[in-house]
Amino acid sequence: MNNHQSMRYTILIQWSDEDNCFVVFLPEFTNVMQPCTHGSTYLEAIQNAQEVIELLVETAIENGEPLPQRQKFQTVPVLQAA
Repeated sequence: MNNHQSMRYTILIQWSDEDNCFVVFLPEFTNVMQPCTHGSTYLEAIQNAQEVIELLVETAIENGEPLPQRQKFQTVPVLQAA
């Protein structure tokens, strides 16, 4: 799997007051502890997330394990005011 394909997984980043940093969740990877990485800046959190995804994908392939199904973006219907 090339790098571009491995980056098609969902990355959720949010600020944590408790940890004083941005924490990263990878919802498709249910077999790892979440949050799975962090960063002191948003950019650092993204870079760390990309590295973790690459490692998780490489490890799964090496072990002959299936890769997680990618989530597809779903729109939420907007309610119209009466």
